[in-house]
Amino acid sequence: MVNSATFGLVLTRALVGESREAGALQRLVARAGEPFVRTAVGAAMRMMGQVFVMGRTIDEAMKRAADEDNRGFTASFDMLGEGARTYSDAEKYFAAYAAAIESVASSKLGRGHSISVKLSALHPRYETNHADTCVPELIEMTQRLARKAAAANVGFTIDAEECDRLMMSLDIIEGVARDPALAGWDGLGMAVQAYGKRARAVIAWADALGEEIKRKFMVRLVKGAYWDSEIKRAQIESLSDYPLFTRKAATDVSYLACASDMLASRNLFPAFASHNALTVATILDWVGERRDFEFQRLHGMGEGLYERLVRELGYACRTYAPVGGHRELLAYLVRRLLENGANSSFVHQLADPDVSEDDLLADPAERIAKVGGKPHPSIPLPRDIFPGRVNSSGIDLHDAALLEALAAQIKAMPTTLQAAPLISGVRSEGAAKPVRCPADRTRHAGAVIDATGDDVTRAIAAARAVGDSWSATPVEERAQCLERLADLMETNRTELMALAVHEAGKSIPDALAEIREAIDFCRYYAVQARTQFAPERLPGPTGELNEIRLAGRGVFACIAPWNFPLAIFLGQVAAALVAGNTVLAKPAPQTPLIAYRAVQLAHEAGVPKDVLHLLPGGPEVGRLLTTDPRIAGVAFTGSTGTARAIARSLLENEQRGIVPLIAETGGLNAMIVDSTALPEQVVGDVVASAFRSAGQRCSALRLLVVQEDIADRILDMLKGAMDALILGDPLDIRTDVGPVIDEAARDKLEAYRQSMKAHWVHAVTAPETLGLYVAPTVIRLEQIEDLKQEWFGPILHVATWKAGELDETIARVNASGYGLTMGLHSRIAGASERVRQLAKVGNLYVNRSMIGAVVGSQPFGGEGFSGTGPKAGGPRYVARFATERVVSIDTTSAGGNASLLSIEDVGF
Repeated sequence: MVNSATFGLVLTRALVGESREAGALQRLVARAGEPFVRTAVGAAMRMMGQVFVMGRTIDEAMKRAADEDNRGFTASFDMLGEGARTYSDAEKYFAAYAAAIESVASSKLGRGHSISVKLSALHPRYETNHADTCVPELIEMTQRLARKAAAANVGFTIDAEECDRLMMSLDIIEGVARDPALAGWDGLGMAVQAYGKRARAVIAWADALGEEIKRKFMVRLVKGAYWDSEIKRAQIESLSDYPLFTRKAATDVSYLACASDMLASRNLFPAFASHNALTVATILDWVGERRDFEFQRLHGMGEGLYERLVRELGYACRTYAPVGGHRELLAYLVRRLLENGANSSFVHQLADPDVSEDDLLADPAERIAKVGGKPHPSIPLPRDIFPGRVNSSGIDLHDAALLEALAAQIKAMPTTLQAAPLISGVRSEGAAKPVRCPADRTRHAGAVIDATGDDVTRAIAAARAVGDSWSATPVEERAQCLERLADLMETNRTELMALAVHEAGKSIPDALAEIREAIDFCRYYAVQARTQFAPERLPGPTGELNEIRLAGRGVFACIAPWNFPLAIFLGQVAAALVAGNTVLAKPAPQTPLIAYRAVQLAHEAGVPKDVLHLLPGGPEVGRLLTTDPRIAGVAFTGSTGTARAIARSLLENEQRGIVPLIAETGGLNAMIVDSTALPEQVVGDVVASAFRSAGQRCSALRLLVVQEDIADRILDMLKGAMDALILGDPLDIRTDVGPVIDEAARDKLEAYRQSMKAHWVHAVTAPETLGLYVAPTVIRLEQIEDLKQEWFGPILHVATWKAGELDETIARVNASGYGLTMGLHSRIAGASERVRQLAKVGNLYVNRSMIGAVVGSQPFGGEGFSGTGPKAGGPRYVARFATERVVSIDTTSAGGNASLLSIEDVGF
């Protein structure tokens, strides 16, 4: 296996390298021809596949399971592949599982084999927010498979998946187990992952269920298959803790505790899956003469550990045997290689000469006791992953009870808030107009009083009057104001989420992300300001003191968009405030309510009321702000056209100084996909990037550019994934795609959609309600250049490119002049490096979605037509709101350089 993998890697690297040896190999390959390369690499892949995959088809796997190498072992066959992305995928997996059961039942090559199924392969929406539909549907499908298995007396095990699906899995397993048609059959099994903190509770649950229905469950106990991704998910979602153990030794202890429980149970048939010799030896010591259990191992691993136990000592061992072709192979191979190579892996440590026998065979319970049961010090809690600041707290939206309670609170939240101009903390009076919900135009989110010209004038005067004193306020005090504001937003999180849902039409997950981003902006900019606003000594000749410092510019106008009505609004305001500026904040006319609450909370957090003013209203309010010569800077997020108009207005008055415009604008955001990309991952990321938030994100995917060799397959899968989307009211926890923001946006998008109907690849049906819905649509283009402007909604364009033309494709995308985001899906490291070098975009996303930039980790902002920079949420953003001032002092002016004259003579 290692030789095969090494050959493929060395050959690939040599072919793209520049060394003398690479040149020689390239010449050899040129003479031998492309078929040579394909044959060699194909042979290497087949060799690797045979190590870890039992067969390409179930019949091939059955034959291999019967050969001499597998003598004495039974098998549990599993169909390779990622989770279903479409209902069509789910039907294919269901058919594959059904066919596998029939093959095992009818085969004469051996008895005792079983089938393992992944629930995620049977349903494309196996998600907590779809539990009310997916759970009963999965119970019905799994029952059908289990009945077929029971009729043939073929073992049937339901695999474990990510921790967030555990409760749904248990509901499905119970639903299947209680099927009267399966009464008296003990062939139903389940997998339990010992790295999960709930593992022992799950085993107790299974034992109790078996007691109740008078049957035995086979429980496959494994260490766990998703450890790294579970850690990452908990950090991204900023959960209060990890759902699993962060130390390998703790997982080993949990495994042994679970094994002990299983051996003591009356209603479980234990199956111990492990390649750790110490774990196996411990279990052998515990069981004595018992044989009412089995061991399990992965195909391609553990042969040396188990062959003697099976063939000489008579223990039972089952091989977990993946079945699938080369198309499904890559992700599984990578996982197995990573597991074998991990430093904590028993297999890796066994081969490491630097690991002593004592260390290899150390009792994991003693190791955990030695550290007092503490988690791994290199894996901080999600709240502590960022240096110098607390990560915004998340909500586990995979907890069904928590999600339903949150949705009920948001739905019940009063919609009586009335926003108004806040000038020095005092509300302006006037005629209020309703703020209507995008999801249902008959519902009101609240009301707003727009600012008048007099309000703008008074606010500028008030802000200017306190400008010097606020700039002179110690940066520590300004930073503390932002941190108190962040804390207040966490305290009032549900109210703010409700405003985002009702007023901006955001889904509940998007609303949570919105509030978290605003909190992160405040805390991050506080940390940045403390460092950047400290005076810095500069080098120079002796006898001089040179110092540079940052100071506020004066009155800043912050003009925010409606698509991130809290995060971008407060991101601008927080940066301007902590830099020492007074601020006039103008929210988008569609979303004044959440901005009003944010300013109220800022005042409560200690920001002086004369320093921060709110001016809701339309374009006229923005024009009054940007044309007033007393405004010392403008931060704007919105369209490129409006940014140009603001830039011109800042230069019209000859009596005005040259002031900065910090602009974030739109993009034609392309994702390039080559033929090595994993289709399931591509489609998942395309759907999220193009259609989440109804496509109303600056970073949203607008142009999908697929290598023509795989375009048909990708588009077919994309159609199916789109059909699985739920369009509707964001108050519904199942909603994937909500409304667009207002009638103007809907009418513009709909007119364009209809004008391009002849080029539709696929479109879903929008709900016929009183909301502002636009159907997600994919439009085929003849060429990349046909997309000439940004369409801010759930509309995706697709074009193709030819193999070997990556550089030209990037150049064609660059030629649009927009440079906000770009995506790449490729399994070739050289391709990602090439795109990184050539792409003229602010944010490049490789093998992931193009949305969801994280403050401090993925600073966001574009270039060209897409903005001025610096990036929001980045280390240089706050400084752009400040001016630099340098002081140089001649310290010898009093008659001499005392420090130089007093220097000691050294070095003798």
